[in-house]
This record gives sequence, C-alpha cells and structure tokens, in this order.
Amino acid sequence: DAHRHVLDCFPENPAEIIDIGSGTGRDAAFLAAQGHRVLAVEPTHALRNAAMALHPSSRIEWIDDSLPNLDKIANRVSKFDLVLMAAVWMHLDQAEREQAMPIVASLLKTGGLLIMNLRHGPVPKGRRMFEIPDKEMLELAGKYRLFPIHQQNEGSILKRNQDAGVTWSRFVFRKTEP
Repeated sequence: DAHRHVLDCFPENPAEIIDIGSGTGRDAAFLAAQGHRVLAVEPTHALRNAAMALHPSSRIEWIDDSLPNLDKIANRVSKFDLVLMAAVWMHLDQAEREQAMPIVASLLKTGGLLIMNLRHGPVPKGRRMFEIPDKEMLELAGKYRLFPIHQQNEGSILKRNQDAGVTWSRFVFRKTEP
C-alpha cells in the first residue's frame, strides 16, 4: 500500500534491486517474494537485525552501509535495475544530498529506475529531517541523467501525520544514456 501509486514501475521480471534505508525490511521482503534479488541497506543495527529475523530469505542480502557515501557498495561492479529509497532522502542535509546523488545514480543500469519519496511537514521531536523542495530534487537528479517519469504529491496515510499536515512527494526517475 505504501507504494500503490508506483507499483506499475516495479520490475515484473526478476531484477536486481537495492533498497537503501531498508528499515524493518518490509519492502525488501515484498520484492524478494516477487522473485527479485534485493540488496537491503540499513545502517541501524537494531532495525537491520530485526529485519533479518523477520524476513529470512535467500533472495535478500543485508548490509550495514549508509548515505551519503555508501562506502561498502559504491564500488561494486554490478548495477541495479531499481534503486528504492523510501522515506530516506529527507534525512540528508543539502551537502550530503549533493554528495550522495552521483553515487546513487552510479548504482543504476542505463534504463534503471530510482523510486523515492520525500516527507514534507513538521519534523518530529528528536528526528533529523530537512525540507526538500520538489524543484531541488528534480534539478539534482537531472544533473546525473535521472529524468522524472512520475511525480506525485499526496497527504499521509497515517492519521497522526494527517493531523500534523504531513505530505509526501513521490518520484520515479529513469537513468538515461550519457
């Protein structure tokens, strides 16, 4: 349900997917169950271990790495058909976003997709988040041959976020040839 507006962008045939900021592993498990190979990247030890226990699958490789550098995976030879970043990008400040985008783009095969969403609205107490205008996201992605094929703004599905005025921007970018 979290990705209902972009489900038609997920690969139908088995694909190589990286889920950056995989959290509890919900998306990685869903994708693995569809027959995809998933590299689930999560820097938070407690979340990653809980996800591994909750979603054991030979189709998921769990790795401790984080944006903006993705030091452990940035130099892999293999490229991905899909990069998924659900509710991750807004945790990076502007300098970190500018540092991370070329790395994220380099992970994609030509023709591959980047699916991501951005949270807008008040920042919960104790959390590190930044407001990112859609225009900034589009311009930064475009610098690295990532062109939008889908953009949508919507309210939150969670009642507490609705009450707080939280909205989301959803993007799908396709990597083009140089």
